Amino acid sequence: MTSEFIFYLIVGVLVFNFILETTLDCLNASRFDAQLPEGLRNLYDKEDYLKSQAYKKDKFKFGTLQSILSITLILVFLSLEGFGFVNEIAHRLFDNPILVSLSFLFILFLGEELISTPFDYYFTFKIEERYGFNTSTQRLFWLDKLKSLFIVLTLGGIILGLILIVYSAVGPDFWWYAWILIALFSFFMNMFYAKLIVPLFNKQTPLEEGELRSQIQDYASSMNFNLKNIFVIDSSKRSQKANAYFSGFGNEKRITLFDTLIKDLDIKEIVAVLAHEVGHYKKHHIILNLFVSLISSGFMLWLFSFFIEEPVLSQALGIELPSFHVGLVVFSFLYAPISLVTGLLTNHLSRVFEFQADDFASFTYSGDFLSSALKKLSKKSLSNLTPHPAYVFFHFSHPSLKERLKNLKNKS
Repeated sequence: MTSEFIFYLIVGVLVFNFILETTLDCLNASRFDAQLPEGLRNLYDKEDYLKSQAYKKDKFKFGTLQSILSITLILVFLSLEGFGFVNEIAHRLFDNPILVSLSFLFILFLGEELISTPFDYYFTFKIEERYGFNTSTQRLFWLDKLKSLFIVLTLGGIILGLILIVYSAVGPDFWWYAWILIALFSFFMNMFYAKLIVPLFNKQTPLEEGELRSQIQDYASSMNFNLKNIFVIDSSKRSQKANAYFSGFGNEKRITLFDTLIKDLDIKEIVAVLAHEVGHYKKHHIILNLFVSLISSGFMLWLFSFFIEEPVLSQALGIELPSFHVGLVVFSFLYAPISLVTGLLTNHLSRVFEFQADDFASFTYSGDFLSSALKKLSKKSLSNLTPHPAYVFFHFSHPSLKERLKNLKNKS
């Protein structure tokens, strides 16, 4: 294969992904005005229904514009040998190959952030605010950006630096060591994310004594589920949307409730949502998802090890000598079709897990209260109740509300 072939292959993959995503978005948009499924037709009154339609259409238009700009910029950048230009800057800054790679990737990351941030800002303070979701201030928005940037650069820089050190020592066999490092990091973050990262952005307080805590603990005890850590997070300072999640293992496991969830749902509905989260734990979904993620990462690193030192990859971007960072960029483009397939598999598995967790909540607590909670949450977030099946197949990590309610009804 020649470098010219690789270049056009990269362009082909990018264009294919753009066409596929645009087609899926358009198919999904074609069903925005479809009749609501039976059982959901009374979920919205006329005013709220029109509001939900407008919200979906605004997000579709915004996403389409962002996608067009993104594909245009990357194709122009490729055509003008922008990666070669960035590589020259990195080599002028440093002589050490590890620092060259880190600076090269840092420049690309910073460029992506500069492009995406105006879109994030507009979406937050125009679209989300227009429909009553945004409660964030501009000061909080920029603080979040700076904190996120610091975390990504610090943690990402340390991990990538260690991988580069190993690569410089052992060459293509680095992938074993990188895989082990990523596995350890993933396990650590699953254990301590809520303790170490979340407090940088949100205040977490133990759920106060009262009927809600008592009912949660009564349910947990009935399931032989040792649950001491029940926290409420002040999510309302950014958005009116509600959620709850489970994290950690062993003594570090905890349930985190958004304060908006407590405001929007009745006590029994909240317990039903938590029963769903306990179902994920009891069915070992967290461990299985972590295992699948690690297998996927290992496969990607193993495949990358075969291409990392191929000069033709670097030459496709107008760079003569092969290097870790250039090979990583080219491989990330070429891996996209494989990533698409693995994404389909993981999304399917996730949807299966969601049905299983719903079933667990239905059998051990109440399918009716879980159904009621799902309806309220979908209404509050102006969710798309009529998604196109193809869009669900490619993108949904959760089943559609229609399918979840149907499943719960059949189990009751």
